[in-house]
Amino acid sequence: MDTLELIKLSKQGDKEARDRVVTENMGLVWSIVRRFANRGHELEDLFQIGSIGLIKAIDKFDTSYDVRFSTYAVPMITGEIKRFLRDDGMIKVSRTLKETAGKVKITREILNNKLGREPTIDEIACELQIETEDIVMALESNAEVESLYKTIYQGDGNAIYLIDKLEQSTDENEIMIDKLALKEILDSLDRKDRDLIELRYFYDKTQTDIAKELGISQVQVSRLEKKILRMMKEKMT
Repeated sequence: MDTLELIKLSKQGDKEARDRVVTENMGLVWSIVRRFANRGHELEDLFQIGSIGLIKAIDKFDTSYDVRFSTYAVPMITGEIKRFLRDDGMIKVSRTLKETAGKVKITREILNNKLGREPTIDEIACELQIETEDIVMALESNAEVESLYKTIYQGDGNAIYLIDKLEQSTDENEIMIDKLALKEILDSLDRKDRDLIELRYFYDKTQTDIAKELGISQVQVSRLEKKILRMMKEKMT
């Protein structure tokens, strides 16, 4: 029995069919999970989160659409893992350390204004009456988190964080997953929107070239491009 038939049975309440779809797609979940290795979480834990995304994909998949289930499931699984990582935090920092880091930040600003220069760690420790070692640990933990979540690009309300640009190992499965996700999103666009993106990013056309080809102004092309990219990013995440 193929996947579509199993999903149809699952939607009718057939738990065995649903479990079979989950089992048959475990390899897909693992392929996605491996992309998030070395992010501060056990892969087994991320696999459980990815499996939740897979189950959501099974429940929401419309069998009337002319698209493979795996193509639909990839962004659902990826999105579930990304939400977990961003909500939970990539790096575990104790509540006490976070509170100390906050106090250090405020005290450093106060002393900076008072002294007219950057205060030393000893001066901050004296002001807060805590050990210098605790100050150093708080500063290091705060700097690490800030560096990972530092906004390196901000456009149209869509921030790109440094952690999104961390180098990841790739293999054929990952490349396949990326292609599937991109194909699904492109296929979901209106014909005119898809043409614009293909001309811009697959054929390296300038906005001016596209404007002439589509019979609209360069400003219109720019606005459309931003709107379409924003929509594609939302679907991806």
